[in-house]
Amino acid sequence: MRLTAVNDAAAALGLKGGMALADARAMYPQIAVADADEHADFALLEAIADWCDRYTPLAGLDPPDGLMLDVTGCAHLFGGEAALADDLVRRLKAQGYQARVAVADTVGCAWGAARFFSSLPPPERGRSTHEVRRVGVMPHDQTPTRLAPLADLPLSGGGDHWLVRSGNEREVLAPLPLAALRLAPETIAALSQLGLKRIADVLERPRAPLAARFGAAFVRRLDQALGREDEPIAPRLPVPAAIAEQRFADPIALERDVLGTIEKLAEKLGALMERRGEGARLVQAALFRTDGKVLRIEVGTSEPLRDPSRIRHLFADRLGVIGDEFDPGFGFDMLRLAALVTERHEPAQTGLAAPDHAVELAHLIDRLGARFGLRRVTRMVPQDTHIPEFAVMAVGAAAVGDSAFSAHSRVSGPPPFIPPPLAGEGRVGAGSPLSRGRAELNQDSAAPTRPIRLFARPEPVEALAEVPDGPPVQFTWRRMRHVVARAEGPERIAMEWWRDEENRALTRDYFRVESREGVRVWLYREGLVRSREPTRWFLHGVFA
Repeated sequence: MRLTAVNDAAAALGLKGGMALADARAMYPQIAVADADEHADFALLEAIADWCDRYTPLAGLDPPDGLMLDVTGCAHLFGGEAALADDLVRRLKAQGYQARVAVADTVGCAWGAARFFSSLPPPERGRSTHEVRRVGVMPHDQTPTRLAPLADLPLSGGGDHWLVRSGNEREVLAPLPLAALRLAPETIAALSQLGLKRIADVLERPRAPLAARFGAAFVRRLDQALGREDEPIAPRLPVPAAIAEQRFADPIALERDVLGTIEKLAEKLGALMERRGEGARLVQAALFRTDGKVLRIEVGTSEPLRDPSRIRHLFADRLGVIGDEFDPGFGFDMLRLAALVTERHEPAQTGLAAPDHAVELAHLIDRLGARFGLRRVTRMVPQDTHIPEFAVMAVGAAAVGDSAFSAHSRVSGPPPFIPPPLAGEGRVGAGSPLSRGRAELNQDSAAPTRPIRLFARPEPVEALAEVPDGPPVQFTWRRMRHVVARAEGPERIAMEWWRDEENRALTRDYFRVESREGVRVWLYREGLVRSREPTRWFLHGVFA
């Protein structure tokens, strides 16, 4: 068992990470230890990364104890890079964390400066010059190199945060140990055996021998730190397509204030997307609490959206569902509204007198999706088949555009039958798809009507008929006997030939039947009597 981390008091006693626990207890028997929890540490690092989202939306993780932030174009919002770094350290200290921050043009330079500037020995920090004799790979290379002290290096700040001046990564990295290049321990050990302990010892050496002996990763890390090779930051969260944010001098905690701010930011977001000709399909509101916790609320839309009032209504519905999870604590000091997903959205001419049913239906779908989730809101899309159970298909309402219904709405004939959702799926129907764009649909053909309710699976019944091909005179359904008063049919529906695995011609004869008790059902006989195959009766739906 070894020490993975020590606090300041333990470090002052000479303890450090990697030391055996038995050695530490031999030196200080009363030392307090706790089991390391990597999962909890990583969860804490993610929480701090969420909090750092207030400075830039592009934040990446550097486990086990580091973060990488791309503040390009964001520093001026805080008064410059120095003010941003100072605010970052000050706020983290107020939450009980210790942090060291370095701002540089490259990830490698910032990483090394943040971790090793404070650990440089006094000779490099106080004397005007310091000579270090490099023991190179080649015996004749014994040229001494003079390293400047930190006071003379092209950087500013000190203590907890450092700012490396642009283009001076080479001078800043030179006095740092080779560990500042994020090398593997075995590579550092091999370099140390040759007397190469600082970055200055390898800066002027030929690249080919270094790459041949210590691997291409060593040279790549050096080039990345110096800016010769690009090293992008992998963001932990997707970078939004458009962002609008508001900071508060005094924290807000009331829901109406939050919704009012969301509507205000939605106006700015809508203006930005309008210039691009886009609309939002997924909108996220990030609320930064004063204690460091971040609440993220997302709402999806069925169509590209830019209307601020509709965006406010969606978040109001979403907050109503969240309930107690929306805990403002001591208030929010910052709110950010971001369009995570956008689509092309050109302005459309709408009617002046008649209401726009398409817009109203889309708004209804969005509000239902905010309450129940968009995946639970479905539409019934007509299918190109005459088989009753396959005539329509339930798909996500947000994934179906107007084109899916425009062609079908011009076809004359009976409206397609809409089966109920399967039990346990919790789906919320969005209404008949043919109602989109008009109030009603009039049947103008002699085709028979379909039941109001169609079962997910036809239920077997026992039926008797006067003649083999005739309608039933009585049937037993769910242990109840029904005597037929009226019957209409048959309506013959044949299955597609590819649906039968046994090469049989499956045929159904449907009858609309009304019993003496007033029960109106849709029965069918499976199989043909003249083919001398066994026939079976099923109840497929009810009319009322």
